[in-house]
Amino acid sequence: MFSSTLLRDAAVVATAALLLAAAFPKIGAAWLVPFGTATLFWTWQGASWKRALLLGWIFGVIFFALDFAWVGHTVARYIGVFGPYLAFGPALIEAPFLAIAGALAAVAYARMRPNVAPLGAAAAFTVAEWLRSIGVLAMPFDQLGYTQAGTPLRALAAYAGTYGITFALCVLGAYLADAVHRRKWQPLGAAALTLAIVTVAAWIAWPARSLAAPTIRVAAVQGNIAQSFKWNSLRLAVERYAAMTTTASAGNPRLIVWPETVITTDLNGDPALLYRFENLAREVHATIVAGSLRWNKRRLYNALYVFSPSGTYVTYDKRELVPFAESFPGRRFLSWLPYVASLNGGLSAGRVNGVYPTTALPIAPLICWESAFADLAYAQVRAGAQLLVISTDDAWFGTTSGPYMHAQIAQLRAIESGAYVVRAAATGISGIIAPDGTWQRRSRLDSQTIVAGRVGPRVHTLFSSIGPTAVIEALAALYAILLLLALRAPRAEAAP
Repeated sequence: MFSSTLLRDAAVVATAALLLAAAFPKIGAAWLVPFGTATLFWTWQGASWKRALLLGWIFGVIFFALDFAWVGHTVARYIGVFGPYLAFGPALIEAPFLAIAGALAAVAYARMRPNVAPLGAAAAFTVAEWLRSIGVLAMPFDQLGYTQAGTPLRALAAYAGTYGITFALCVLGAYLADAVHRRKWQPLGAAALTLAIVTVAAWIAWPARSLAAPTIRVAAVQGNIAQSFKWNSLRLAVERYAAMTTTASAGNPRLIVWPETVITTDLNGDPALLYRFENLAREVHATIVAGSLRWNKRRLYNALYVFSPSGTYVTYDKRELVPFAESFPGRRFLSWLPYVASLNGGLSAGRVNGVYPTTALPIAPLICWESAFADLAYAQVRAGAQLLVISTDDAWFGTTSGPYMHAQIAQLRAIESGAYVVRAAATGISGIIAPDGTWQRRSRLDSQTIVAGRVGPRVHTLFSSIGPTAVIEALAALYAILLLLALRAPRAEAAP
């Protein structure tokens, strides 16, 4: 039924999936990425587009099943026996994009000139990675660029974003695969040397490495209320976070950030509780960003309430909802499946690209899942935000790789935007990230703590001017140009 070569290639892409999955937390072996991509591209080189499509899909299912394993932990805890099976959902949703990458890479190898075909294959993979960030099923976790949050390659994100890092890693991997396939090592040497020069130049010119000392005091409050208690312990949450906020105020912060949905009720519908938080902001002389719910008589939102020391407040509604958790695409067509009818998914998406002035700096609020979307932070920075504020509830993920992967994403958002990040997570990881992606302060998982530190205005980055779409358009154009040049070449040679 299956040829021996197909089975061999399937085993090879499975190996590639294992290598790339190991580059992400908790293992975090970032140096494996070029070898993982090389292993994958080797199977695509010389394959038909149909075969590469299949191999890309197989790779995607295995890779995402491994890297989204924390989803299985989360789902299993709350819906029981069906959890592990539903955990394959993200893998099945994401795998087709890598199948597309495989098909496009095969076309690049078949049509483009041999010395530049790896560039086309790398561009195809990166564009496919971007496709995972659009639409109602968008799941832009597990981007290869995130693995480099702790390496010098992270400097490239200030110029071309996380996608730029992904492209660089794929270029290196594709030329390594090409060297093994064609037994020609000069193109690999040229690619490696070029990448080294670009990385060193980016590092030297990186404004975030020479920042003035930050002076604005901020704090993130991590109350460490377990997910199993959270939704039935409103009073506990209110008392604990109010007390910890009062404690944090001893350091005179201008901004105090709480995690996502700390207050598990509609604050607008509870005037007494709303007044308490307004008064708390006045008492501590700081802006308080608190996660809660918001009901506007028609729709329910996952929201942040921004309380100013003057006693006023504004709200921000989460715009990117988690598929099949906060929203349920196609729910009416799937209601016949076991447990689907009982799942949540009744939240509405916000529509306002919020930037809010505070006593610290103008802030760009991002709620949990939203931090994985580079275009959201980019739009907020373009609108005048100077500080990224991420409010999240990673308690759902326990002590799996999920909280670590999510925190790693915040590091890249800091680098791309040139802004400090204040991150408040219910059970961790909370902290303050500098514009160069390093943690200035960082909490441990499952600890009740206050993370206090200083931030400053953001520094300019090229990426904050051009954004992710421009980077992807450039890579798509590169692929198209290389393909067109290759298609025109035979006609040019035949001309008299």
